[in-house]
Amino acid sequence: MLKNLLGVDHAIIQSPMAGGITTLRLVSAVSKAGGLGMIGAGGLEPEDLRKLIRDLKKDAGTFGANLFVPWQFKVTEQGISEAYEALKPLYERFDLDQRTVAPVAYEDVENKFNERIEVIIEEQVPVCSFIFGIPSHQQIERLKEAGIILIGTATTVKEAEMVERAGFDAVVLQGVEAGGHRGSFLDPVEDSLVGLMSLIPEAADHLSIPLIASGGIMDGRGIAAARILGAAGVQLGTAFISTEESGAHAVHKNALSADRGVPSVLTRVFTGRAARAIKNTFIKDMSEHTKRMVDYPVQRTLTQPIQDASKAQNSTDYAMLLAGQGKAMARYMSAAELVQQLVVETEELGIVI
Repeated sequence: MLKNLLGVDHAIIQSPMAGGITTLRLVSAVSKAGGLGMIGAGGLEPEDLRKLIRDLKKDAGTFGANLFVPWQFKVTEQGISEAYEALKPLYERFDLDQRTVAPVAYEDVENKFNERIEVIIEEQVPVCSFIFGIPSHQQIERLKEAGIILIGTATTVKEAEMVERAGFDAVVLQGVEAGGHRGSFLDPVEDSLVGLMSLIPEAADHLSIPLIASGGIMDGRGIAAARILGAAGVQLGTAFISTEESGAHAVHKNALSADRGVPSVLTRVFTGRAARAIKNTFIKDMSEHTKRMVDYPVQRTLTQPIQDASKAQNSTDYAMLLAGQGKAMARYMSAAELVQQLVVETEELGIVI
């Protein structure tokens, strides 16, 4: 069983949301409630990650960390200049000074990734998950030798099969409904938009490792449906954004259910990589400039001041509000209460999670 593999009471995983949403308090609260709290470590400095891990060891149960597998990208000074020109009207709107942003080298990103893996091994983190690809064979072997449970992320059955062949212990199936960045790594995002309810049974027919369902699941009904289709557990992100311990800005939390008619859509304009966020003025106005956006993480650096300024004015217009398609079902309570409620709702339907 997945919960035995992970060492938890309930096969409910809190999605490792980077960018400040996943706080120490959130990870700890989920773990104490019997789920698996996850650190969003993709953008953390290695020593900051080490400190967070050590703090969690003092106060939490079983927890894990998630890392971004580096992908090939190329950002030039000319590309940055063109992206800034597209964003310039918004800098002027909020009276922001232009940021000096230098191109990021792939080698630097890869080195930071390697350093984070070393921290995970040295600090003996129980579980480590990955998104945007698969680490090298040598890295996988080192992690497994350290006794760390490995979880991959896949948006298609083909990706999931590759995760299994690489020796991972489980795989998160990220349906098209999921909020946040798409984890596609084999085919273009546009060719990897599979709904979760189609993805689970097909993957169950071809894989032998435990499947973890992610995308649009907000309550016991979603968990029960995923379990019936063949998932061993679930990973929820949007559902935890609205919890008390979440580090999401109040503007973000309130936007989840404030206007049920506003959809969450896929966009590259905030970070340079496809992500599902609540549609707003920024997305609508910048969609025509998508081709002028530079790759992640530089595009996110360029748009961050605009996002921060929008939130400071308590406005959703220009903020990146990551959310899945189930956002309107968000509940405002503590993380522990949410985990307990999810377990009760699922059991009421005759399914154990």
